Amino acid sequence: MDCSLFINKLTIDWNKIDDYSYLRDIPSISSIDELEFHAPITLLAGENGMGKSTLLEAMAVASGFNPEGGTKNYTFSTYDSHSDLCDAMCLIKSARRTQWGYFLRAESFYNVATKEDEYSKGPGGAPEHFHEMSHGESFFRVADSQFRDNGLYFLDEPEAALSPQRQLALLRKIYLSVKDGSQFFIVTHSPILLGMPHSEILVFDDEGIHISPYEETDSYQVTSLFINRREYILEQLLGDEK
Repeated sequence: MDCSLFINKLTIDWNKIDDYSYLRDIPSISSIDELEFHAPITLLAGENGMGKSTLLEAMAVASGFNPEGGTKNYTFSTYDSHSDLCDAMCLIKSARRTQWGYFLRAESFYNVATKEDEYSKGPGGAPEHFHEMSHGESFFRVADSQFRDNGLYFLDEPEAALSPQRQLALLRKIYLSVKDGSQFFIVTHSPILLGMPHSEILVFDDEGIHISPYEETDSYQVTSLFINRREYILEQLLGDEK
């Protein structure tokens, strides 16, 4: 495994962000001027609304990817909703050069699938037929066709359409790709994906962004508690209703 990373650190120049920008109201993001990465897989975890996807999107756009997802060859725009964080962000990179990459966004994958079908009709095109697959199958097909050696990947909640079994299979594909020199940044709530080897977990909360052991993440603790004490949890949640 190549231990050198494509992206080692990011910095944010807050002078380039409007004083009234909503970005300043996201504690996890507004608390940082720079953020270092130490592992080939960086997992972004935490409660909804903490800025994980906002940061991931800005990193992907700053790396040259379309805000809605796809490879760097995707240049369409269905709805311009990304923040200006990417314009204030600088990615500190190593001398290594990526051979491929992909930005997967669960919420806009339908648009990417539509454009993929359109692009593939050109000379030499090979359509993936994403719209003929289930949501989960199409997500998994992306991993099959796009995860390559020495690639840079940004995945936003890739577990959204996957069964637990497919999440385990995705974990394996990511792991094998990393062994071949790739680097991943993944926003996830999945206790399966958060358990991935060769990863560093960054938790986003009201205090900022901090490294966390797997067993201390909310995803692990809540899932473990529910599995081991299901009747008790349900009684606490539903006791009055029952």
